[in-house]
Amino acid sequence: MASLNGTFDASGVAPAQPMDPLPAGKYCAHIIESELLPTRSGDGQYLKLVLEVLDGPYARRKLWDQLNLVNASTRTMEIAQRTLSAICHAVGQMQVADSEQLHFKPMLVSVKYEPAGTDKNGVFHQARNKITGYAAERATPGIATAPAPRGPAPAPATATAAPPPRPATATPPWRRSA
Repeated sequence: MASLNGTFDASGVAPAQPMDPLPAGKYCAHIIESELLPTRSGDGQYLKLVLEVLDGPYARRKLWDQLNLVNASTRTMEIAQRTLSAICHAVGQMQVADSEQLHFKPMLVSVKYEPAGTDKNGVFHQARNKITGYAAERATPGIATAPAPRGPAPAPATATAAPPPRPATATPPWRRSA
């Protein structure tokens, strides 16, 4: 039991809405958190990534991925290293000593929708997203390009509409010096 330091009045706060997984598609996102953790078996390590969608109707939504960088299976490690290489290429950071070097750099993330069901080990899971690929966010300087499809098609834009400008820096405000 925990005291709430007074009485909480739920009538004055809109209830949280359930967050369904994102539709399959490509999303502009960046890594906002990363951590190297031990595997459940204790004989390996995986890089846990938290990504945030940057724009569109799903802006600020989170996605997760994990890369088994240290594992008894060389095949598992090879897959993780290839994925890490794809991330490095997508953000233009070829030499990485700390995963934080990959943070706050926009890239395109391919997302798959997995419906609720039972996995290959017989464990039931809720509907979820799985990241299936990473690519550079490509744009030709001076030419506005349409973003990759991001879920349900938005209403057609007018010929004079332009996408909102992206900040010049990917450094979050709390890390910028004054």
